[in-house]
Amino acid sequence: MGPTVNGTQLETERLLLRWFTLNDIDAFNELGTNPEIIRYVGNQPFASIDVAKETLTAAPLKDYATYGYGRFACVWKQTGQVIGFCGPKFLPDTGDVDLGYRFLPNFWGRGVATESALASINYARHLLGLERLVGWVHPENVASARVLTKLGFSFDRTTTMVGIPGIDFDFYTKRLDG
Repeated sequence: MGPTVNGTQLETERLLLRWFTLNDIDAFNELGTNPEIIRYVGNQPFASIDVAKETLTAAPLKDYATYGYGRFACVWKQTGQVIGFCGPKFLPDTGDVDLGYRFLPNFWGRGVATESALASINYARHLLGLERLVGWVHPENVASARVLTKLGFSFDRTTTMVGIPGIDFDFYTKRLDG
């Protein structure tokens, strides 16, 4: 079954993808502080719940208001729990739109990254009219690279990311207009 689109909400077989709200702060904080989750991200864990709230406001919530899209909170339909995030994010420093995803460890290896990313790609192509998505992957994050490859992304080059010095990331691209 393909994703169904309802405004700023997507639905897959197991997931509801919707915009974050401030009510999601505990889940957002976990996704930004758990060492297993952020091991390959390159940024520091949130120093406090207040910093997590500032980041939630300055990133996804601001992205929705500024660009009309951003990372979706991924809700496990069976329980209503926010288990991660996925979706397109505009990167003003490069003009690219990044497809990113991050999930709680007990949901790794269950296909949720691929499931949510497929819905996000369809959303980016058909509702946002985007022509290309990119993905940044830490070179040691084999599982994430495997997801992008499975989704039809191609390795482009190894490069650094603005704001994350000292790490050479693998940069992937996917054309959406073909």
